[in-house]
Amino acid sequence: LKYDPNLNIELHFTDGDTIQKNEVVLTVSGSQKSILATERLVLNCMQRMSGIATKTKNYINKIKDLNTIILDTRKTCPGIRFLDKEAVRLGGGTNHRNGLYDVIMIKENHIDFSGGVTNAIQKCKQYLKKEKIKRDIIIEARNLEELKNILDTGGIDRIMLDNFNISDTKKAVGIVNKLYPLESSGNINLINVREYALCGVDFISIGDLTHSVKNIDLSMVCI
Repeated sequence: LKYDPNLNIELHFTDGDTIQKNEVVLTVSGSQKSILATERLVLNCMQRMSGIATKTKNYINKIKDLNTIILDTRKTCPGIRFLDKEAVRLGGGTNHRNGLYDVIMIKENHIDFSGGVTNAIQKCKQYLKKEKIKRDIIIEARNLEELKNILDTGGIDRIMLDNFNISDTKKAVGIVNKLYPLESSGNINLINVREYALCGVDFISIGDLTHSVKNIDLSMVCI
């Protein structure tokens, strides 16, 4: 409608609905020139977003009876992150960070450059105090030893278990004992996502929701 306000669009489904093969999603009528000028952009966008929503829904269905939340990541298509993340939400997932500004994420390189977990956490807290801003702090743990160092230091809001296997994830859940929310991330797929959720983590973040998308096949048919 922005390209041509005289186009008439009739929606047959709402965002998040399930559709079947050969169903008509929407009908558009009006200037042939306007339709042909915009149809590829619209189809490309709808195909990608439908693919993201569908993949997210598949993950959700694997653990829908459990209390673990599926999160997206920042591994999105440049320039259209807001659309990728909205597609995740419509598929039943939960949006994680939108950028580097809404949550502080202390990752392995930050820990190494800071000289360890304790220094990394302290520097973050000093920065927040100096700038007089409030942000949650999520810190990445690469192994059980680093996890214990994080717990000894404290002062964070969530711990991300990076590339932990199932066995170590179970141990981590027991060690933390609900002191902080736990997020599993890395090498998690549709085959093992339920097994990770059954470990008792609060969140599972999956970059695959947006960085490796199989578009849903949509096409325009003239009638």
